[in-house]
Amino acid sequence: MFEGSCHCGAVQFKVDAELPTKAISCNCSHCRRKGFLLAFFPAEQFTLAQGEESLGSYMFNTHKIEHRFCRNCGTEPFAYGANPDGSAVRAVNLRCVPSIDLDALELQRYDGANA
Repeated sequence: MFEGSCHCGAVQFKVDAELPTKAISCNCSHCRRKGFLLAFFPAEQFTLAQGEESLGSYMFNTHKIEHRFCRNCGTEPFAYGANPDGSAVRAVNLRCVPSIDLDALELQRYDGANA
């Protein structure tokens, strides 16, 4: 299991999985501006431990991903979405996971700008 949070600590989460060794780096207009490094997990492996009342939502383009951000500090630690088969997933912003070595991640580039 690993944990993460927003910058101010109001929003905290846990993921019942091993720390990922790969991350998706997307070049869509949103991810590019925010510098996300994402890993996706089944929704049942994700627990919001604290901060539901501090979260806001942002949706754009196809409105298929609900980007959740802390209204106090502005950090987006995760997003809610669905796989092509309809199963719920959580996209975790690995930059919000203090225990991960970001420089050791194998980056998988995703061309979201042209998807």
